[in-house]
Amino acid sequence: MPGDDRILRDHLFEFLRGGSAHIDFKSAVKDFPPEFYGKVPEGAPYSGWQLLEHLRISLHDILDFCVNPKYAAMDWPKDYWPETAAPPSAEAWRASVRAIQSDLAEFEKLTGDAHSNLYAKIPWGDGQTLLREILLAGDHNSYHQGQLVLIKKQLMA
Repeated sequence: MPGDDRILRDHLFEFLRGGSAHIDFKSAVKDFPPEFYGKVPEGAPYSGWQLLEHLRISLHDILDFCVNPKYAAMDWPKDYWPETAAPPSAEAWRASVRAIQSDLAEFEKLTGDAHSNLYAKIPWGDGQTLLREILLAGDHNSYHQGQLVLIKKQLMA
């Protein structure tokens, strides 16, 4: 196997950013009407706000696990979902969007850094690797971004 894993890293960038079969984060939240941030469509388990915050919290947790030797696991599911369906303000929605974008940028830095060993076990983990965590972040985001798009379509119908 070649020592240069540039092709793999490029594919991971595409996966994190969205594209191919996945919607990108910016497109998923674009034009989400503020009046619908806290609305739960009939038959749906979550509001747009709950999904957005879950994305933010989970992505930050995965990133923290990757880089913080003093990482402390959060309680599932309590710590991963907001308690209320609606954000406290429109600014809270925008702040959550910015935080997700910032953490995605940090994941991209890790992914692109040739000194980041994608295959080495994270010393404070239970066998996880950076590669696994990048894939987890991309997969998790992709799933919930799709839900955000679906909720937006249901509410705007």
